[in-house]
Amino acid sequence: MTIADIKKSTEQKMQKSIEAFKNDLGKIRTGRVHVGLLDHVQVDYYGSMMPINQAANVTLLDARTIGVQPFEKKMVPVIEKAIRESDLGLNPATQGDLIRVPMPALTEQRRKDLVKIVKGEGEDARVSIRSLRREANDGLKKLLKDKVVSEDDERRAQDEVQKLTDKFVAEIEKMLAAKEAEIMAV
Repeated sequence: MTIADIKKSTEQKMQKSIEAFKNDLGKIRTGRVHVGLLDHVQVDYYGSMMPINQAANVTLLDARTIGVQPFEKKMVPVIEKAIRESDLGLNPATQGDLIRVPMPALTEQRRKDLVKIVKGEGEDARVSIRSLRREANDGLKKLLKDKVVSEDDERRAQDEVQKLTDKFVAEIEKMLAAKEAEIMAV
């Protein structure tokens, strides 16, 4: 493995961490309703867990209500229970074979709670970026120990890895600020 390999691999892994963070932020709801809110809700479909959108048709009924139409009638109570037990704080209501999921308006306290959740997700993302930096630096130290690279090259590579880390942490901060502003906007 070379310095270039380590840097390239680290950058790719950091990019994946950013993508995962974006996904996590997308799951945290703001004032707007969208069908993606239910994407991470898993239902027990004949013994295997799968996302709700693979067991039902998820649509917007109006500005504040999501409609969930299960592909099979006997899945209605299972999907309703999965939505109710998710961490989204939703209370679905069944009308025949259609599950209506009304979105309650966000209170000031709930908005603050969501901001805390977002900040926690941000900290997790920063921790994963820093641990990737540590892995890269360990790899560089191993190359130095095995006498594959000089001390100067290893020091320069560590500086470049630190610059990468700073770039990705700044990106996380920017995404956090945007999501926080989106949540607090009434």
